[in-house]
Amino acid sequence: MKSVQLTETLYDYMLGASLRETDVQRRLRETTASLPGAIMQIPPEQGQFMALLAELTGAQRCIEVGVYTGYSALSVALALPKNGKLIACDIDPSNTEIAQHYWREAGVENIIELRLGPALGTLNHLIDEGGTGSYDMAFIDADKTEYNHYYEALMTLLRPRGLLIADNVLWAGRVADPSHKDPDTNALRSFARKLHGDKRVSTSLLPVADGLLLAMKREL
Repeated sequence: MKSVQLTETLYDYMLGASLRETDVQRRLRETTASLPGAIMQIPPEQGQFMALLAELTGAQRCIEVGVYTGYSALSVALALPKNGKLIACDIDPSNTEIAQHYWREAGVENIIELRLGPALGTLNHLIDEGGTGSYDMAFIDADKTEYNHYYEALMTLLRPRGLLIADNVLWAGRVADPSHKDPDTNALRSFARKLHGDKRVSTSLLPVADGLLLAMKREL
């Protein structure tokens, strides 16, 4: 195994040598860090990585399933063109109110469209609206037992060569520990196995933060 094991010192070095974070992003992270559910916030290096993926793919239309306080949506929206669009799906009006405050501060409130309600219903509505094959990138970071359903809906919405990113697929190592048999852990194992065998996508599972699974929709 050649992956470097991150220590706190090495992690700080990595951020100092790499992270480009706006003042609004930093303040949103700091605000979120004081909340009871702060563990759900993605780390800044993940936000920067997702923004880079948006630029690399030339993304203009994106979807996010699971917003929390909006750091990931903000990171991606800042990488989109002025006429870009990010559909942000969540069910929590309280946390997303924080998100909207910082989106406005960053000047991306016209790029991000928040849709409150069960995400699967929102995704199906986007399909009904004629969104099939019209999105460039999607991010899943919501209830783990629904990952498979989100994935299938997003595969309909993504264009060929569109990119899907799924968070938490390493689940703090629990997916590799047979003693963990809770519904979330089992769902993440099943999801990873499914994508590993899914010929509709090219995939890579990376140890970024809590594990990111990248899947590019193939042109079949």
